[in-house]
Amino acid sequence: MTGLGPVIPILRMFDEAKAREFYVGFLGFRIDFEHRFGSDFPLYMQVSRAGAALHLSEHHGDATPGSAVRIGTTDLGQLASELREKDYKFARPAIQEQPWGLRELIVGDPFGNRIVFYGAVAD
Repeated sequence: MTGLGPVIPILRMFDEAKAREFYVGFLGFRIDFEHRFGSDFPLYMQVSRAGAALHLSEHHGDATPGSAVRIGTTDLGQLASELREKDYKFARPAIQEQPWGLRELIVGDPFGNRIVFYGAVAD
């Protein structure tokens, strides 16, 4: 069978400064690359953290605002504590116990997208 690489979702963004504040400053991702076709063109960039990568795009048609992405984590409690300590004024996410046996930490970005971090009930 043909090997497949990792899935990297594209999320729409509308404001570069807000995207950096949220994804880098609050969620702790790092910027891997940035691309523009010219100085006055939309930004396309990749952010990553601990093996999870997301593409963020200002390009019209690249993605739909209001998308959701699920990212598994080995220690959801630690991530929740880390985010609470940052005292980000636009989000105070809390862990939710789901009836299907997972714990989730749902965070909305400034552009209407949702990032759902999840882990097993036992973590």
